[in-house]
Amino acid sequence: MIVRRERSNDHAASRAVQVRAFGNGGAEKDGAENGGAEPAEARLLDDLRRCDGWLPALSWVVEIDGRIIGHNVCTRGHVGDVACVGLGPIGVDPDVQRSGVGTALMHAMIGAADAHGEPLIALLGDPAYYSRFGFVRSTDIGVEPPEPAWGVHFRVLPLSNWTAAMTGTFRYAAPFDAVS
Repeated sequence: MIVRRERSNDHAASRAVQVRAFGNGGAEKDGAENGGAEPAEARLLDDLRRCDGWLPALSWVVEIDGRIIGHNVCTRGHVGDVACVGLGPIGVDPDVQRSGVGTALMHAMIGAADAHGEPLIALLGDPAYYSRFGFVRSTDIGVEPPEPAWGVHFRVLPLSNWTAAMTGTFRYAAPFDAVS
């Protein structure tokens, strides 16, 4: 298993991972099923790649034998006026889920974000899963979720450059505002 930064020639394969990971329990292979509908995460990925918040240095893939099987995206977010990182989507091929691929992606991305001097990573996800990486409920450190209804599912990870003065409402990159 190789974990590395995403390259431009990985875009189609990493997008396909998101489609498989989030589409019909992994049953959709190319959007042809379900009337051609694709999961929101795949469309979001397309929009994120085109926005000014795209952070290529913090977008990673996992490959085995040259096949991309995992992918994560990071974009510029903000807490108040402080720049930080929004994570997501993160996807793993259904046939290799629960095999450590997602964990490898998370560790690589967290280490890279910290090394790049980012103060905080934010995400919307399962509290039990993301707490293993140190993510806490955002409000525990004074960061409000973009949507109050997200409550306990909006998680943040303070990194080395985080300070307690970094409080306020988290804002994702603009394409997240259009997600349905």
